[in-house]
Amino acid sequence: MEFEGKAWVFGDNINTDIISPPQYMELSIEEAAAYSMQAVHETFAKQVGEGDIFIAAHNLGSGSSRETSPLTLKYLGIKVVVAKSFARIFYRNCINLGIPAIECPDWDGISEGDQVSIDVEKGELLNLTRNTRFKCSKLPDNIMQMIAAGGLVNYLKTIKGE
Repeated sequence: MEFEGKAWVFGDNINTDIISPPQYMELSIEEAAAYSMQAVHETFAKQVGEGDIFIAAHNLGSGSSRETSPLTLKYLGIKVVVAKSFARIFYRNCINLGIPAIECPDWDGISEGDQVSIDVEKGELLNLTRNTRFKCSKLPDNIMQMIAAGGLVNYLKTIKGE
């Protein structure tokens, strides 16, 4: 499974309240998505496009356990999330929603706007703009099956024969 898109690059400690601000929790995901990342990148939600790739440094997704943060990213068109390290519950929420969450501890040299490609089965991130390559974690086959099905709920339906 490969993904290619524009890189959106963020630093350390991008928490769930930054990704999906809690003051908009009562709105639908579609409405709340307009405020995603506003605290650190005012125009992110307006500029992010279908297939873009979200890249962050350490401790991505710390904070609350609610699924709204990865769901917001998915709604905005993010197809894969890459980080040097993840908060475990955010990582699992991404997987449960069908978003590959890839650990890539040494992606330095990727800038916002670079065109990148990631092969989640090989565990390889390519910066197509700068012609550089980075080794990343590989997702196990059972997780890949879940992602291919569109997330945990859809995966469970397929194995139950629904």
